[in-house]
Amino acid sequence: MSTPRNGRLLPLRSSRPPFRGDPEKLSVDVERAAYLAVCRVEEIEVEGGIAALVGGDAVAIFRTHDGNIHAISNYDPCANASVLARGIVGTRTTDEGEIPFVASPMHKQAFDLRTGQCLDDAAVRVPTYDVRVDDGVVLVRPPQE
Repeated sequence: MSTPRNGRLLPLRSSRPPFRGDPEKLSVDVERAAYLAVCRVEEIEVEGGIAALVGGDAVAIFRTHDGNIHAISNYDPCANASVLARGIVGTRTTDEGEIPFVASPMHKQAFDLRTGQCLDDAAVRVPTYDVRVDDGVVLVRPPQE
């Protein structure tokens, strides 16, 4: 609505023409808009992590030795501190295969980068975030309310 004139609100007129492009391209753009750009992939060291604020949450984003990108909460519930991005990234071999994990720099609890599950305490889990890479840019989806 525009500035009132004679006590009435007038509708705004858009100077932008209506969308007349490919509807599939529009859906891709809308989907990408649901994510926030955090950094470029090469800014994350292999087997390292960075912290970013995504939708008001402190998120730890990791790059594993095989090039996969994972995002979990940066908050370590065992240490009551936002430190997981500074943890040690590695792989734990189990009967189910290899599990990419980060070990907290505080008390060394290991968290599965795919699920957020603490590998040392089944009662502890941290939130995970949808993450994708588009043209070398790491995109993280903010938590859905």
